[in-house]
Amino acid sequence: MATRVGQRRWRVVLEQDPETGEWAAWCPELPGCASAGETEADALENIREAIALYLQPDEIPLAPNAVLREVVV
Repeated sequence: MATRVGQRRWRVVLEQDPETGEWAAWCPELPGCASAGETEADALENIREAIALYLQPDEIPLAPNAVLREVVV
């Protein structure tokens, strides 16, 4: 699976609940980033959305003389 420019691969752990059959999904590199779904495919789609939301930058108040830059790692 190729990644597009600006995209990054994330590890996702999937665990099926033996009682309900539903799937939990979480990303080890992003603390607190978790989701779930009725099927494995649902859980993967939901964690993909959760990761995207997790990575959205928050609005931050800046002093008038502050300079905001971005870096690529």
